[in-house]
Amino acid sequence: MRTTTQIVLSQRPTGRVDEGCFTAEQIPLPEPGDGEVLVGSCWLAFAPAQRSALNDIPSYVPPVALGEVMRGTGVGQVLASRNSGFSEGDLVVGPIGWQEHCVMNPDTVSSPLELVPTDIGDPKLVLTVLGVSGMTAYFGMKKFGRPTTGDTVLVTAAAGSVGSLAGQIARAFGAERIIGTAGSEEKLEWAREIAGFDACVDYHDSHVFRALRAAANGGGFDVIFDNVGGSLLDNALGNISNGARVVLCGSISTGYMPKRAEVGLHNYAYLTTRRGTMAGFIVTDFADEFPAAIAEMRSWIAAGKLSWAEDMAEGLENAPATLQRLFDGKNLGKQLLHIADPA
Repeated sequence: MRTTTQIVLSQRPTGRVDEGCFTAEQIPLPEPGDGEVLVGSCWLAFAPAQRSALNDIPSYVPPVALGEVMRGTGVGQVLASRNSGFSEGDLVVGPIGWQEHCVMNPDTVSSPLELVPTDIGDPKLVLTVLGVSGMTAYFGMKKFGRPTTGDTVLVTAAAGSVGSLAGQIARAFGAERIIGTAGSEEKLEWAREIAGFDACVDYHDSHVFRALRAAANGGGFDVIFDNVGGSLLDNALGNISNGARVVLCGSISTGYMPKRAEVGLHNYAYLTTRRGTMAGFIVTDFADEFPAAIAEMRSWIAAGKLSWAEDMAEGLENAPATLQRLFDGKNLGKQLLHIADPA
């Protein structure tokens, strides 16, 4: 009997994510039923929000249950189909999870599979610039940051999958000066030389408040797109301009652990005196607008306005360590995991 491997949550982490929190299980290779497809996994995508799903805490999605296959979006290939909308060999994208194979019904809300467009070249683009990372950067900027001509924009975690795109999208919307933050010389250089940021500040700088102010040329930030939270967000709030828009996208400095963050905000009063606003968002709220956004993103790609990076790990057994890489600051660009090549 043919078997396949899946990784299930066996223990909720209270700190770092490691293989001890998960169990690799061998199960019989499933067969698709009516309306279903058998998918072989090719690449998995990783995002910090997956860590929060490991906590037994209510959120906008239920937590991963103990004994459940760890959730994750990925690209796979249809190996067998009993669904008229999908054929053997098709590449698909959806919530395939941490497993080598899965059976899904693409017509159900719980298992939404989509065909990977055949005209995009690299199928991994649906996990990066044309996937959730790209959509998060796009709608966070368009709906909440609203950069306009002449604006100075700050993007934290500027070498990450979302932040790197958010800065470039702000430029496409007309912003004049794009500032980023990052934590290594490699990332600082990549943000400046590849992603086109005007400046990038090392968030380890003991005088990061002054460094941010200098990078803004003393004028303050009109838009802050924050992926980090904590003291870095606090320092950024102290450097906002009148009417600033602060977009809360993530808080990776917290590690998304179940305990409360130890660092609070002291400079929030600037939102009052500078007449600023601060708002969070969930990208799936704009799912109906994804097709139009993807079309615009593809036009920017064709025009050479967007650059991105992939950080590729290997092997399903390394999925827990790959997720932890995000919180250790090891990834540059979108963190992916290669499982198998498409046939």
